[in-house]
Amino acid sequence: MCDPTQPTFLVSAYSDPVIVKVNGKANYLNCNSFREFMETIIAGARRRVFVDFEMCKGMDSTFLGILAGTSIELSKLHRSGELVIGNLSNRNYELICNLGLQNLLTVSKKTPGSEASFDPLQDLEVSDTKSILKAHEDLTLADERNIYKFQDVITFLRNQVEKQDKE
Repeated sequence: MCDPTQPTFLVSAYSDPVIVKVNGKANYLNCNSFREFMETIIAGARRRVFVDFEMCKGMDSTFLGILAGTSIELSKLHRSGELVIGNLSNRNYELICNLGLQNLLTVSKKTPGSEASFDPLQDLEVSDTKSILKAHEDLTLADERNIYKFQDVITFLRNQVEKQDKE
């Protein structure tokens, strides 16, 4: 069970590579701060990011979509941009491979920056429907086989976004 007093994401924003440690479960309920942090890192021209999954107890498709989108953006914006993930449990590695993300992300057994200092990301509101939709669309960009896996979710989310935009 995840300790609710522990932050989900710890970051070392000034190390090279930038390091993010995932604690507990990473899902649509808590990954908005992670998404915003990654967008800030990319906008700040940081090229290398390492995500440490040693303490990660699981992840959902929204979080995996954010990883895919981050990797896609890093490779577009920075020739040497790279998102490296490491310390995956067998189950988390299986989740990565089931969506074809092992072809997009670099999987490593090494952990950089043991001397880095970490700060918790502040919890933000739950990801909005547009962010969740983008994460799932990014999964289909990462591997076209994911289109069939997430077509119903994407259709549902697009309908929700259109409905919200009309209100």
